[in-house]
Amino acid sequence: MDKEPILLHADEPISVRVNVLQRITEFFAALMGRYLPDPFVLVILLTFLMLVLGVTVVHQGLPTMIGDWSTGFWDFLEFSMQVALVVVTGYALAVSRPVAKSLDWVATKFHGPRGAIVCTTVVAGVASYISWGFGLIAGTLMAQQLAKRIRGIHYPLLIASAYSGWVIYGLGISATIPITIATAGNPFATSIGGLISLKHTIFLPAVLVDVVILLVTLPILNMWIHPHPSHVIDVNPETWQTNHPDTSETSRTPAQKLERMWLLNVLIALMGGSYLVYHFYSGGSLDINTLNAIFLFLGLLFHGTPTAYVRAVGNGVKSIGGIVLQFPFYAGIMGMMKRSGLAVAISKWMVGISTVHTLPFYGFLSSFLINFFAPSSGGHWAIQGPFMIQAAKQLGANLAKTSMAVQMGCSWNDLVQPFWLVPILTLARLNVRQIMGYTIVPFLWVGVVYAVTILLW
Repeated sequence: MDKEPILLHADEPISVRVNVLQRITEFFAALMGRYLPDPFVLVILLTFLMLVLGVTVVHQGLPTMIGDWSTGFWDFLEFSMQVALVVVTGYALAVSRPVAKSLDWVATKFHGPRGAIVCTTVVAGVASYISWGFGLIAGTLMAQQLAKRIRGIHYPLLIASAYSGWVIYGLGISATIPITIATAGNPFATSIGGLISLKHTIFLPAVLVDVVILLVTLPILNMWIHPHPSHVIDVNPETWQTNHPDTSETSRTPAQKLERMWLLNVLIALMGGSYLVYHFYSGGSLDINTLNAIFLFLGLLFHGTPTAYVRAVGNGVKSIGGIVLQFPFYAGIMGMMKRSGLAVAISKWMVGISTVHTLPFYGFLSSFLINFFAPSSGGHWAIQGPFMIQAAKQLGANLAKTSMAVQMGCSWNDLVQPFWLVPILTLARLNVRQIMGYTIVPFLWVGVVYAVTILLW
């Protein structure tokens, strides 16, 4: 017999609405499980799609498009190294003894599957607000700590909850686009006419309100979509590799004594700390290099010895192999998009349909689409930034809010663009098809929150 359709009324219990959310989530989980390819396969398909768009939309010849692709292939080597360091130093800090003990202590406070979902989402969100690289790893490690302690958790959803909390990075103090346009000497300073302070972007009252809204609602939403116990995919903690502190006996060779000498870490961390104090005292700003330095020196300090930090970084490098592999291909796509004139075509179209008030919203939507082809805020802004700045000047729109809207569209798209899932998949030992279906409902909700905010401000 066919099931009766569920009709929602205001006086119906929450359990009915939750059941509907679970059914929607199960539908998307099944859809993704069947049709979503590996992230590397996806970047190859996107490359071919960009070739077709270049030939059909802006009427470039195929040899020209391939030339643009090959020229752009290595354009972002410096930036890809910076991004890799964000993830690796974030990983090393997240597995350091002080942070690992803190995560373990938090895990002891939760005893049921739904509480674990809430905890993971909040921890990932707060950590990502501080640093997107730190949050990407810390949320996953928090999920694993909870999965070890609590039985009956749907493990893919738990990992997906960490990833959905990570979306808050786009509103946080490590958000690349706001930091870039606030940094002296950035390539957009001349076209913008100066720097744009963070108080006009990530510290806007409306943006801060969004942070609070998402930190409260995303954990509840993820808790509601936790599947029925009969559909739970549990995990065997014994199959995981865990990071243990260095407990080997102190070697009697001078070289090995140096490798375990905590004083070396303390001295280099003090030196790094002095550099950072001077940097900020002399008017330096917070940018991706400064963030990497902060996490590098904190990681050295927290791990205690050089050999312990090297081991942690080595484990972190394993998690970014897929990112390193994909970056040149996305750089090639960006090269085609920029050099073919497709970005200019988007700019003209956007100016044609926008007003001074609606430009941020259309920038938000176009950012969402562009992020499929350029899933990194820095590379993304290199493509979209010039035509958004030009459009804002032409229409007289607010540059700060327009730039922030682009960042929000970029981070919103990350919930359905699996590029940044690669480090998480490595740590969690899952594949993308097991996780992505559980990010769709949070993706829809985040889109509503961001769209309303941008239209109202």
